Amino acid sequence: MSRISEEQVKHVAHLARLAITEDEVKRFTGQLDAIIGFAEQLNELDTSSVEATSHVLDMKNVMREDKPGTGLPREDVLKNAPDHKDGQVRVPSILD
Repeated sequence: MSRISEEQVKHVAHLARLAITEDEVKRFTGQLDAIIGFAEQLNELDTSSVEATSHVLDMKNVMREDKPGTGLPREDVLKNAPDHKDGQVRVPSILD
């Protein structure tokens, strides 16, 4: 008995916006059934002693420590600003 029907293959193809022929439907039905069979073999494995993981590799935070430091001189920052006044960058008003 097939674990996936031709109608389900057609439905998935429709969702994926794929135009497939009847020959392709038959071929894909067999291929997908084989894939599902391989996936079902995993249910036979004893995984009771396997610890749950969110990632295969041991992930560590590689960001540097956040330490306060000196900023850029105000004159250097204002050199790149298209419009400034009284030591502040001016931007267009967005409120009425």
